[in-house]
Amino acid sequence: MDFEKDNTFVTGRLKSIVFAVKGAFKLATTEHSVMVQLSIGILMIVAGFYFKITKEEWLIQTLATGLVLGVEGLNTAIEKIADFIHPDYHKKIGFIKDIAAGAVFFAALTAITIGCIIYIPYLF
Repeated sequence: MDFEKDNTFVTGRLKSIVFAVKGAFKLATTEHSVMVQLSIGILMIVAGFYFKITKEEWLIQTLATGLVLGVEGLNTAIEKIADFIHPDYHKKIGFIKDIAAGAVFFAALTAITIGCIIYIPYLF
């Protein structure tokens, strides 16, 4: 694999997109928490079509789903780096990993709140 930096605009961007798609695929196929979040995201898309949510609700729902998946991806990257640097348990590494997991928790709470705001009126 060629690791030299590609300074041309078009091919450099295309390579970046390929790396990003590979990373998203790896994330979606190897990390159980991401698999769960993706499944929930798909259920929310189905619910959106079923309840015929508004364009604005689609925008917010999409943003919330992307937020959770993005933060989950960063959390996974932090965990992988921490495990690579210090494979054995270490109190400070555990603290760092807990903080990253906490960020996912905040994003998930936000998405759940948004889901409730969007769907509770359709249910009642």
